[in-house]
Amino acid sequence: MSFSDSEHGGGKEYKVFRQFSRDRLLYEMLGASSSDGGKSTWKVLIMDKVTVKVMSHSCKMADITDQGVSLVEDIFRRRQPLPTLDAIYFMQPTRENIIMFLSDMSGREPLYKKAFIFFSSPVQKELINHIKADTSVLPRIGALREMNLEYFPVDSQAFITDHDSALVELFSEDAEKSKNFEILLNVMATRIATVFASLKELPYVRYRAPRERDGSPEATRSLIPSKLADSIWQCISNYKSIPNFPQTETCDLLILDRSVDQIAPVIHEWTYDAMCHDLLEMDGNKYVVELPGKHGGPPEKKEVLLEDHDPVWLELRHAHIADASERLHEKMTTFKSKNKAANIQRDGEMSTRDLQKIVQALPQYNETVEKLTLHVEIAGILNECIRDMGLRDLGQLEQDLVFGDAGSKEVINLLRTMQDASTDNKLRLLMIYAVVYPEKFEGDKATKLMQLAKLTTEDMQVVNNMKYLGGPPKSKKQSSGFSLKFDGGQKAKNAARKDRTGEEEETWQLFRFFPFVEELIENLSKGQLPKDEYSCINEPPPPKADKSHRAAPTPNGRRPAHSMRSRRTPTWARGNCSDDGYSSDSVLKNVVPDFKRMGQRIFVFIIGGATRSELRACHKLTAKLRREVILETEATVRKRYQQGETPELMRLNPGSIAFWPLPAG
Repeated sequence: MSFSDSEHGGGKEYKVFRQFSRDRLLYEMLGASSSDGGKSTWKVLIMDKVTVKVMSHSCKMADITDQGVSLVEDIFRRRQPLPTLDAIYFMQPTRENIIMFLSDMSGREPLYKKAFIFFSSPVQKELINHIKADTSVLPRIGALREMNLEYFPVDSQAFITDHDSALVELFSEDAEKSKNFEILLNVMATRIATVFASLKELPYVRYRAPRERDGSPEATRSLIPSKLADSIWQCISNYKSIPNFPQTETCDLLILDRSVDQIAPVIHEWTYDAMCHDLLEMDGNKYVVELPGKHGGPPEKKEVLLEDHDPVWLELRHAHIADASERLHEKMTTFKSKNKAANIQRDGEMSTRDLQKIVQALPQYNETVEKLTLHVEIAGILNECIRDMGLRDLGQLEQDLVFGDAGSKEVINLLRTMQDASTDNKLRLLMIYAVVYPEKFEGDKATKLMQLAKLTTEDMQVVNNMKYLGGPPKSKKQSSGFSLKFDGGQKAKNAARKDRTGEEEETWQLFRFFPFVEELIENLSKGQLPKDEYSCINEPPPPKADKSHRAAPTPNGRRPAHSMRSRRTPTWARGNCSDDGYSSDSVLKNVVPDFKRMGQRIFVFIIGGATRSELRACHKLTAKLRREVILETEATVRKRYQQGETPELMRLNPGSIAFWPLPAG
């Protein structure tokens, strides 16, 4: 079993990933950094650009002020002296930051009374010696610690390392010759390693093995997961001297690159979460929605956060958009029928007791109706987009291609009939087509497809750029083509996925697609990952006859296949609904109320970005395997095509967590 140390809790206590990060920042750093060891003394929090992001991804401003922080400052900005207050420095261990700190605290008149220094990652000895050399500063230092927390949680079970251009810098032609190549890998490794230092976890480090070793550009790119794995292991090995850090392995880490599944970032996903990020103009998790005005007034714009604190979002985010829409209307009807404020007759005389019931119910009534109205409005906008863009037919063809139920005829027919489809949607279809039928893009075939779809040569370069994530040609005879297949594909018919109908819970039509990482995680949990394809730096011993870490069996076994048109969202994605139409807990809490029964964590890092479908798979498998599955990647959503990084980039599926660009040759 794997348990995380909770230093402020007085013992070992299992906490979900994001909660653990938040608690360390609030209690281990902010709560223990005042002169008297309590919250009564106000203090200043000073951070750099990176640590500001770390803090903002885990904590709210109200959380910070609750710990006695009266002011948050940028270390590189001119600041007012506050000699009566203590200062907490949360910063990267860089020479520039150390110089700024010494400038603040040295001399006769320091800016602050006392300084408590917390580094986000391991600090070099020479920097510590630089601090020690200033004798005027040493008596003013109240603490000097490595927090080892330099990652950015974006979900209860996902974090990023904040490297938006990693795919371009690592996978472009001759990228390994660039100075940034090794620097980027080392920084990514350092930040990933701080996750394990923070949680006090020692992982088995597995990675996707190189496909070729012939020195070709393709072989060089396939070495990237192994290089990152080596760097991570070196960083983690240095943590073994940390107090209470485990000396034997406690979890699993699997390092992949985007070539493992080229379909997931471009296929249209039909969950509420993915549709919001794909079709709406969102800024991260923020969305500005126009709601109907109160009392018949003009519409009102409201900025909302689609995050874990919203119970309606938590319950519906992994539901199919059609199911989410139905359930929202059911919730609104149920809530109004059961709420006292809505049911008590307002005409005629009312008793004092009736009036009291109305007063007590109104705050909850207004808040809940506002939440439900918000999501009903968003779901309506999504359904309108689906109709206007013709996504139902497009999505059906995408999934039929993936499962080998459609081919060239269907693609050509759709391109002919959907001339008004957006360029991005046409490209996404052709990218899936290229993965399943790479031979259809050889010679002048690609030109004919380009003309049929009314795309430019620059647009089609997006499809051609996929070869930078593909393996070698399918056969020696096909020297002009490139293979976009992974895991061998299906020989019986051109299919990129094995149909799992009947193996999983009931679901909606257009819900057949699953990311390939789902199978990999299941095989990892069973100890069935092929060793020739997925190597391990610290090879585990042969498994013992111990059932404690095995996946919990489903009560009724596998369900029989049903008609796709009558299916509903799987039960793992449904929250515990209360009478007021809310679901108050996370998926993890709903499924596993007893955290002590959780097995060892599984971490999956995908170089090149992760998708909403892969995040959904992690939540699903956490419930299924009774092991918290944490998704790791390097970039956040960036919706706009960015000129300037490279002349031509692969465009974005906004439903992915990461911007997914590929460089031109």
